[in-house]
Amino acid sequence: MSALELARQQIVFARGYTHSLLADVLDELWYVQPQGCPTHIAWQVAHLAMAQYGLTLLRMRGKEPSDQELISNDFFKRFKKGSVPSASTADQLPPSDIRVVFDRVHARALQEIPTFSEQLLLEALPEPYVAHANKLGSLLFCAAHEMLHAGQIGLIRRQLGMPPIR
Repeated sequence: MSALELARQQIVFARGYTHSLLADVLDELWYVQPQGCPTHIAWQVAHLAMAQYGLTLLRMRGKEPSDQELISNDFFKRFKKGSVPSASTADQLPPSDIRVVFDRVHARALQEIPTFSEQLLLEALPEPYVAHANKLGSLLFCAAHEMLHAGQIGLIRRQLGMPPIR
């Protein structure tokens, strides 16, 4: 199995796991921040959409004009690293809108990943990067990053009184 296929399979697995955590979460719970919890499910899911775009598309091939239809600049900025989840529902995106971007970015990533050449995967990344200084590292980190946030979603579920998935 190629490194590219391994990265793709890990991304698919991580997203499947995240979907299993979200399957029974009612929309009205997406913006609830349990006492002592600095985040909510809406921010976690939107952040994952933003990060997957950045790690699997933007870092791999740069920004394309059609990306604005995939994920808006406002969405990207609202949920990027360092953004702060707000418990207020004023001016928040409906969970259905977040899900659309979440799924649309994932579908595009899975469409484009197989087109990446081995040579592209070895190209260096500018800092900051987390694990590896090349583009393959960006793909591999995408799955690890999603699993990290899936853990946070799992904890929020428990704090909301929902049963664990695993």
